[in-house]
Amino acid sequence: MGLLLSSIPGIRCTQAHNERLDMKVWTEDQMRSIHKMLNPRSIAVVGATPSGGYGGRLLGAVLRSKDRIRVYPVNPKYDEIMGAVCYPSVAALPEAPDLVGIVVPHHKVLEVLRECHQKKAGSAVIISAGFAERATDAGRESQRQLAAFARESCLRIAGPNCLGVANVRDDIWATASSRTLGGLTGPIGLVCQSGATAFGPFLVRAVDSGIGLSHIISTGNEVDLDFTDFVRYLLDDPDTRVIAGFVEGFKDVRKFLAVAELAAERGKPIVLIKIGRSASGARAAQSHTAALTGIDARYDAVFRQYGVIRVQDYDELLEISHLLAHNRKPIKPGIAVVSHSGGISSLTADMCGQAGLDLPPLTDHARDGINAILKDFGWAANPADVTGFSRSEHFPQIMDTMINEPEVGTLVVASAGAGSQIEHVISQRDRTDKGVVFFWTASRGDKTALAKLKSANIPIFYSPEKLARGLQSLIGYHAWRDRRLAGGAAAIPPLTAAQEQTLARLRAPGRLTLSESASKQAIAAWGIAGTRERSVQSADAAADAAQRLGYPVALKADSPDILHKTEAGVVRLGLRDVGDVRKAYAQIMTNAASYAPNAAISGVLVQEMVDGGVEVIVGVAYDAQLGPMLLFGSGGVMVEVYNDVALRRCPVTRAEALDMVAEVKGAKLLRGFRGQPPADIDALADALVRVSHLAVHLEGQLAELDINPLMVLPAGQGVKAVDALVVLQRQGRDV
Repeated sequence: MGLLLSSIPGIRCTQAHNERLDMKVWTEDQMRSIHKMLNPRSIAVVGATPSGGYGGRLLGAVLRSKDRIRVYPVNPKYDEIMGAVCYPSVAALPEAPDLVGIVVPHHKVLEVLRECHQKKAGSAVIISAGFAERATDAGRESQRQLAAFARESCLRIAGPNCLGVANVRDDIWATASSRTLGGLTGPIGLVCQSGATAFGPFLVRAVDSGIGLSHIISTGNEVDLDFTDFVRYLLDDPDTRVIAGFVEGFKDVRKFLAVAELAAERGKPIVLIKIGRSASGARAAQSHTAALTGIDARYDAVFRQYGVIRVQDYDELLEISHLLAHNRKPIKPGIAVVSHSGGISSLTADMCGQAGLDLPPLTDHARDGINAILKDFGWAANPADVTGFSRSEHFPQIMDTMINEPEVGTLVVASAGAGSQIEHVISQRDRTDKGVVFFWTASRGDKTALAKLKSANIPIFYSPEKLARGLQSLIGYHAWRDRRLAGGAAAIPPLTAAQEQTLARLRAPGRLTLSESASKQAIAAWGIAGTRERSVQSADAAADAAQRLGYPVALKADSPDILHKTEAGVVRLGLRDVGDVRKAYAQIMTNAASYAPNAAISGVLVQEMVDGGVEVIVGVAYDAQLGPMLLFGSGGVMVEVYNDVALRRCPVTRAEALDMVAEVKGAKLLRGFRGQPPADIDALADALVRVSHLAVHLEGQLAELDINPLMVLPAGQGVKAVDALVVLQRQGRDV
């Protein structure tokens, strides 16, 4: 076999828990508490100060809404702060506040929370730091105490180590940030683990770009409410159409995936920056919030599988979220590009092409119509260079012509917005059911044309690369959602009698690593056929088995202790007569004794040689956060060289299995390459689905599964597992 699944980069096997994705994890009380936190009618600020510091900033921000919200500073040192009556304790307040902002030394936080609970406060936001992010035993213990209190009291808490929350739509800023820039509202809910990121670069860029937000929520260390809880709340918010997020590490990824499934049903895209693409980033994220980031390649795969749009930076998060919030589902995937510059339009088209987007050629009718306007100037094509006509009265006609092309769903205008062009673009957007996007090529400091685009909520991009990724996200998300709604999520069938028996055998005390023959017997219960083979104990028996199977044959040592059989010299292929078989048997036994003197050898397998198929690898590894992960890739030893693999979280649908096959470059061989017949891709997809079912059925029992190679035979002939390895989890087993 020569390969363990765990040897592929990014596929390290770890034990995982498995809980079915369950929307019942959220209670009405929990959502009601978040509602009070984001829509408070009364706010207490514990640790309020007259000026400066977190306590002063939080109180100052809250007091901006004092005409609509009852505000109660709490600090025994003062009778009045910033014109508001100050109270010595939460217990002394005249009412139970909807929200309590806590800005006290970390060792006093728990005492304040107990007061809040006794007062029957609706929710709490802990600004105070000094907990698990300190990476000390004392800090972690303090955070454990907060978590235990939250569980026992059911007082819902955001933080600690956060900057608070903001209801931008209603101009309520319960934040200790120095930035509280109101007046720009929109349909994007922003949830960040990092408060400084939420109220820093995101807020500033949103205001500069004219991108409106409904809420800004910083979650900090997430001792109680986490990123996913707030996303779940925003899915019910009628004024939030897109959820933008900044995540360093998930406390419970499976809960997030449950929310992603609901978001798909609701048609609310989730756009996400997930830290941890590099080892340095993962370490930095863990040190910040004490949250594990996980293996990045797996997150990429799972996000694609669940329709989560992953982006790279602040601008991309905001621009793509704005595009999804303000552009309809494209009627067609085709893109039309029109610009005043041939160079700009060509580069834009090039970036779109690299992103896999289609710029359909103009029909004769459209080309002739545009040429009639341009005469001998410009270029009537897609992309179009309309030179000076972009600011003329003819520009609306050019846009009309291009956007009305039958294969076009989105029009991109790449320009500096000269003359009356912006009015024309806004009018075009308002009178069409297709999308209109602007690629701005002038100064970002423009106060006239650019401001008009922002006010009209025209999606704007400032680089052709980000424009292309944005359009790719828009089109890809809606295509993915259509497939998901049509096919549904993957379902797990009940265990059959044969599978129950296999599971019982695997649970019995024994070795953690199964031999090849035992591994094949296990996967056979899930419908994965293996080779015809016999296990023998002597050269004579090997010769007899070869005669019965028919030449040529292969011989392999069958041992749970020799995983890399080729390296150990215990595999012989293509044996064509009795003499070869006898000689191979002797060599295998000698090499096995030399390579692993104490290895348990259950026999030598005499197998049929499988010809005329395409080698692939199929496997399962368990991620402590994501659960069972299915791997598919090019087979044989070269998988370790090229890492040509696709990953999905188990279980998968048949459509997802086919997507995995298409994702792997080596899949060209399956479609028939250089005169070879097409392979049985349908049977391969079925096998991937069955293996994903096996992974879920055996979770908690199975540590790793590796089928390499799985031979995909010509169309109609199925697949065969030529080699297999099952590794069980260590749970009170005799090793």
